[in-house]
Parts: sequence; C-alpha cells; structure tokens
Amino acid sequence: QWEEVNAVPATQAGDNYGWKIMESAHCFSNSSCNRNGLQLPVHEYDHDDGCSITGGHVYRGNRIPALRGHYVYGDYCDGWVKSFRLNNGVATDHRTHDVGDLGSITSFGEDAEGELYILSTNGRLYRIIP
Repeated sequence: QWEEVNAVPATQAGDNYGWKIMESAHCFSNSSCNRNGLQLPVHEYDHDDGCSITGGHVYRGNRIPALRGHYVYGDYCDGWVKSFRLNNGVATDHRTHDVGDLGSITSFGEDAEGELYILSTNGRLYRIIP
C-alpha cells in the first residue's frame, strides 16, 4: 500500500528498515509494531498517488540550477516525476515536474556531468532538461 524512500549516510551500515514490522512508516497488518531500532523512510506515498516507486538520483548537474541537490524519482505505473531535497534527514522542497507522457518509468541514469536521464517501457531514453 505504501512506497518509500530511505536515506542514510554512506558511512552508516546495517540499518533495519522494518520489514515486516512496518510498511513505510506504517504498522504492517500482522505485527506488534515495535519501532525501536528501525530506520523509517524520509519520504513516502500511498497507492492513491502511484503504485511502484522507481528510484532515481540526486541531481548534481549544471543545466538546471534550481534542481541541484534534489533527489529525483518517478512512479512506474503513473509515469510522473517528482523530487525533494534532503535537509538534516528531512525531505523538503517537494516538487512535481511536468515531463509529459513518458509511459512506465523503469530507471534513471546519470552522465559524467551529473545530468539525469529517464528510461521508459516505451523504448525511449529521455534527458531531463530545463
């Protein structure tokens, strides 16, 4: 029922994201819901907004300065692209990007300059531009 984004520092390892105690930040139906020691997601959305998150990349390119530092991701079923910035472990500055009809988003890619690309089941590769 829930899609989630988890974020931890690269130096931190061994986190427990709660499966099968939690689904995202919500108690799973057959669990005691003890959250002690669990790493909860920084962002989530329910299946009213999409059905399967397609993880992306943090934008580090130069073509779109306003997007720099945003984690860009999409949804496989609904084909939308959204982003947020992570500040002190909290997702902020949420944005929805008008990218048109991409079909089902299967993956994101990044080139040597930090510019982002989107792959779709329609057989196309899209570059994110201003």
